Amino acid sequence: MPKKSRQNRLPGQAYAPGIHARLWLIDEAGEHYLGVGKVRLMEAIDELGSISHAARTLGMSYKRAWSLIQEVNQLEDEPYVSKEVGGAGGGHATVTDTGRAAIARYRELEDDLRAFLARRAEKRDRKRGGRS
Repeated sequence: MPKKSRQNRLPGQAYAPGIHARLWLIDEAGEHYLGVGKVRLMEAIDELGSISHAARTLGMSYKRAWSLIQEVNQLEDEPYVSKEVGGAGGGHATVTDTGRAAIARYRELEDDLRAFLARRAEKRDRKRGGRS
């Protein structure tokens, strides 16, 4: 699958008609964050049990995926993803309970944001007389 050009993409996620936003959960020091890309990667790892398989599924290199996992593992004292070095069948990666809780917090906040922005979009459309 070809990569989308960054120039042809609107920034952020479309949360409501005509409204795009970016959502990050940032650590107390403001040094590390959890965003939708890292959440999607962790969800894929949780489903597939492998960083390399998750990376391929998401169209990124293993090196990039591993770098993102190292970043999320610095968000709290406990890691979000643990990696076991593999033998004949290769390695295995597991999203920890801490990681699953972080995913759930992110997705819950994302749902709240989506609902808020949908209400704001409706309000904006009413003010415009239904025009987008």
